[in-house]
Amino acid sequence: MNGILLWFSEFGASFAESFEKNLIRQDRWLSLLRGLGMTVELTVGAILLGTVLGILLCLMKLSSVKPLSAFAKGYIRVFRGTPLVVQLLIIYFGVFGSIQALRFVPKEVAAIVAFGLNSGAYIAELLRGGIVSVDQGQVEAGRSLGLSSWQTMRYIVLPQGIKIAFPTYTQEFIVLIKETAIAGYIALEDLTKKGDIIRSRTFSPWLPLLTVAVIYLVITTALEIIFGRVERRLRESDNR
Repeated sequence: MNGILLWFSEFGASFAESFEKNLIRQDRWLSLLRGLGMTVELTVGAILLGTVLGILLCLMKLSSVKPLSAFAKGYIRVFRGTPLVVQLLIIYFGVFGSIQALRFVPKEVAAIVAFGLNSGAYIAELLRGGIVSVDQGQVEAGRSLGLSSWQTMRYIVLPQGIKIAFPTYTQEFIVLIKETAIAGYIALEDLTKKGDIIRSRTFSPWLPLLTVAVIYLVITTALEIIFGRVERRLRESDNR
């Protein structure tokens, strides 16, 4: 029994020392907080860009105009079929790095563009899945009321398709939060990069990275709870 108590005492002292060195000393917890701010900035910017782009790509893919449909299909195939980290490097070094007018654009803008372009391809497909799930009778009802094809899509099909696709859309948002962890490849100091910087300075492989993992877990869990409640509200409104 005394041996167990001694082990816990030594472990507690060791943990306290590691906690102070990795998170308290030199205000390293503030560094993680700034990294979290960058992660949130990248995620929000990318999901806004991806949502707008995804809606446009979805409508283009469903369009009867073949060039538009072909472009959307090709875009979605390319961005869904290649690694996101490669896309990030190409956009940052190849596009923003080689075009003179874009060389002084902040790194976070390049990252938001890269993440947004990738997210747009996935959002386009999940929206398309929601739209094609809308009962065809809804379309026929809209046309029988004298609405044009575009009006039927805008006022009847698209709102219902978005509601159907909402659960998958929220998952894309959560996935995007974790995917921004690769921003360190272009020297952006997001949450993951800040944790790795602390690890490299304190030579402690556990606490900095475990802290980062816990922060991601708390954020994604909280979002899942919030989105889950919104989904239940949407289902309840459908049943009224």
